[in-house]
Amino acid sequence: MSESKQGKGIFTTTRLSVMATFFTLGIIFWGGFHWALEITNTEEFCISCHEMEDTVYQELRQTIHFTNASGVRATCPDCHVPKEWHHKIVRKIQASNEILHKLLGTIDTQEKFEAKRLQLAQNVWRTMKSTDSRECRNCHNKESMDYTKQGGRAFDNHQRGFEEGKTCIDCHKGIAHSLPKGMGTDSGVL
Repeated sequence: MSESKQGKGIFTTTRLSVMATFFTLGIIFWGGFHWALEITNTEEFCISCHEMEDTVYQELRQTIHFTNASGVRATCPDCHVPKEWHHKIVRKIQASNEILHKLLGTIDTQEKFEAKRLQLAQNVWRTMKSTDSRECRNCHNKESMDYTKQGGRAFDNHQRGFEEGKTCIDCHKGIAHSLPKGMGTDSGVL
């Protein structure tokens, strides 16, 4: 075999080895990335800090979103993390800022959390408003609602709200967590 052909064979083998290595590393990276997304998308992760477990999680436990006749239960990610991949990634990047503030001590005690609670709630409400309450609509579809089975007040308010272009969070602040101190009585909460 000539040196030219032998050199090409070594080059091809080396190139295949490099490609196989990058392919394998890509699979490992993607698997690790996906694993991290899923681990941080669990209720256990969300309530792993005592500020969440001792406050908002305890409030959720007292609501219809936690215990109800249907047995369907919403967890933290159901309401706070989008299902669609690209929206989920954006939310995870935003959440890294929340973790940073936990580590910096901005909200590392229940007292500090409560002091910032209105601002934190307003951030969530603003996001929900801007996405037309996308996470609410993962479970609640207005086209599937049977208004005849709703009470009169709910029937009227839903009809009027949808006609006015309102979204779930416009009226349902405080549906899963206590309303922060300092909210006005005109907050539009049902």
